[in-house]
Parts: sequence; C-alpha cells; structure tokens
Amino acid sequence: MSLSIYSSIWRPQPPASLSNLQRYCLKRPGILTKGLRQVGSLKINILKECIESLSLEESLAINQPINTPVWVREIVMRIDDTPCVWARSLTPLVASHSTWKGIRRLNTRPLAEILYHDPTIQRSAFEVASIYRSTQIARSQRKYFPTDKELSLNYARRSIFYKKHQPLMVIECFLPDFWQLLEHRPNLAYY
Repeated sequence: MSLSIYSSIWRPQPPASLSNLQRYCLKRPGILTKGLRQVGSLKINILKECIESLSLEESLAINQPINTPVWVREIVMRIDDTPCVWARSLTPLVASHSTWKGIRRLNTRPLAEILYHDPTIQRSAFEVASIYRSTQIARSQRKYFPTDKELSLNYARRSIFYKKHQPLMVIECFLPDFWQLLEHRPNLAYY
C-alpha cells in the first residue's frame, strides 16, 4: 500500500511565499483539535454527514474508482465562536460500516478520538494546497460561507489514514479568520 497522494493542486510542501506560522500550521503533526484548544474555546459544528459519490480528485487520492459511494463528514471548527477550520473527511461507504464505523458515531466529537488511540492506523504524509474559488473544496465551502472573506484564498492540508487497508481521507482548510486570530495572540504563535 502506497502512502503517497496524487493530485495536481496538492503538493508535499507549503508555498514558499507563506509565513513561517502558516507553513508550520500546514505541516504541524499530531492532533489538530488539541492545538486549537490552546488558542481558545473550541467548538465543532457538523455541516454535513451523508453518502456521496467519489469525485475524480478524491478517487485518485484514495485509490478507489470514481463514483464509489463514500461516507462524508464536513465540519467547521470554531475558536471562541470564530470559524477557523473547515474539514472534510471521507471513507468508502463499505468501510464506514466496518473498519471506519466510528466516523458515523462522532456527532460533535473530534475525529481524533478514533484516529490516535489505535497503533494499527497508519497516516500518509501531509500534502498542502492553495484553495482558489474554482477548486472542489471552495465549491463545498461556498454552501456554508457565503461571504467573499471566507472564500478568498485559503490554505488546506490533507492526509490519508489507513486501517486494515481501508482509507479515510481528511482535508483541513484553514480559514482567513484563523490566521487573524493567531496574529492577535503572538504568545500562541506556534500552538
């Protein structure tokens, strides 16, 4: 099983034009929600949990046929009620009833609760992307963030977790307000 990810907008390293803080956050290892809790009060809002067909980009990433039914969970993580991170997780529908069934029972709990306590789970390296209006991620976000501010250039990271050879892809997109929040709390710059 290969732990690499392929797509034209995704790269192994953040753009050199980003600040040190942005590059760090996009490659920061470990549990994202744990780090976000150091910045402020964290709340997770579920935006969508449903069955969808796998897109071409996602099918390439998780090495599954296009249009494969997948279980999708989209959330927004808020710090002190400010939307900071939009996240999308998906796994083949069959795996959501077996290997990754925990994803269907999370409610507002973080995905980390099912990912970081099982030593058999492997994680790919992060890939990062600049998310412009024309990308699939931006189209998904547009439903939840109608203002231009949230749909301006965002930066995202993704990785794939594997358990029993079943993929679970996680995309985390850092919204503009997240960077502003960190700028106003310099003592937490490298949460």
